[in-house]
Amino acid sequence: MTTLIETLANWCAAPGPFSERARQLAGEAITDTLACLVAGRQDFSTRAVGEAWRDIPANPALSALINATAAHAIDYDDNFAPGMSHASAVLLPALLPIALAQGSSGSALIEAYLVGLQAQAFIGEAIGYGHYTAGWHGTSTVGCVGSAAGVAALMGQDAGAIARTLSIAVSMASGVKGQFGTPLKPFHAGMAARNAVDAATLARTGMQGRLDIIECPQGFAELYAGTLRTPDWLNDRLHVIERIGVMPKKHPCCGSTHRILDAIADLQAQRAFTADEVEQVHCLVGISNWRNLAYPQPTDEMQARFSMQYCVAVMLEKGALSVADFTPHAVATQADAQKLARITMEAWTPEQEAEDPALPHVLTLTLKDGRTLRHARLRAKGALEEPFSDSERQAKFLDCCARLPNAQKLYDRLHALNSARDIDFIRQMVVQPSAREAAFFTL
Repeated sequence: MTTLIETLANWCAAPGPFSERARQLAGEAITDTLACLVAGRQDFSTRAVGEAWRDIPANPALSALINATAAHAIDYDDNFAPGMSHASAVLLPALLPIALAQGSSGSALIEAYLVGLQAQAFIGEAIGYGHYTAGWHGTSTVGCVGSAAGVAALMGQDAGAIARTLSIAVSMASGVKGQFGTPLKPFHAGMAARNAVDAATLARTGMQGRLDIIECPQGFAELYAGTLRTPDWLNDRLHVIERIGVMPKKHPCCGSTHRILDAIADLQAQRAFTADEVEQVHCLVGISNWRNLAYPQPTDEMQARFSMQYCVAVMLEKGALSVADFTPHAVATQADAQKLARITMEAWTPEQEAEDPALPHVLTLTLKDGRTLRHARLRAKGALEEPFSDSERQAKFLDCCARLPNAQKLYDRLHALNSARDIDFIRQMVVQPSAREAAFFTL
């Protein structure tokens, strides 16, 4: 009987042609991730990783480690529901050092990205959402395994070697959600990217493990709170990026806040209220989202990114959230205890989620004049059903890359990534391990 790993590896080795639409969406995701990486290069998490591995000779795995940490550092990178992951923050930094070393074209990078993304979706759907709800950080578990498949494919490995890569990556997958709101969360992405590169590199030596390690007793699904199933869409005409998509973030904070923040934006656009009129705010969210947002009174910028109360309070006052709202000074001045206390949050019950797994997030505003405004959001802005406009994508890129003197030119070149024969221009956006101190202190 063919194992899940063999099924996935066979597809990764010969995925068939990707549509122009899939390539376009992949290019947009790569561009967005590079912008987030640039914005995160000076974050404490990135600097700490660079310092810890200061004396290690530059190598692809180290590059993946540092750049994936940077890509996830300010929590502005995309979400990917099938993988329960910040898919691109792991996948792209794992692919880049290999692609740059091999002199790969933009088209080859996009194809490897699409392989790795589909692999993340396959692994995520195979073990089910209970894995994430139980407390596993899908970015560093599912993200590691799926990204390893993309790296192996980019290296030109055949189905047998990709299967070995996947088995090795399963043994390297780790990361717990209890670390959310700490500087270690971005490191989870870095760790996953490094492990993905190491798994593919090790597989080339012939190292191998069990090919049924996902479904076997004491395997990945059993130990990691999985509810095992076999995804049946690998031969679907549409790639997962076309069917479901990756979701770029409109707000530089935990995605668990975004549907509520977008609900506020919807009401603000209708001029239904002003910030001064708000007496109380109540947020109804999913169980895992509620668990992710553990800081009702944040004391630093990382906690603020995982605080529904802080994010809602700033959104009410400013009508938007920016990178500048998540600095030590901003949090110290904007985390007003009295204002945050008026914002409450609860989760749907397990019974409600079991009956309907696609429940919306519901915002309820009680105004000082006694009026109640209620607005629900089933998904956040950036989903395939409500994508960013071209101007919104460009504005986010330029905001993240404001310190780069040629940001507009880089955006234009990335817009044509699929036809680029040479992607060496991307080097200026990533942290080079051999020159990482300069990147940290002179950007």
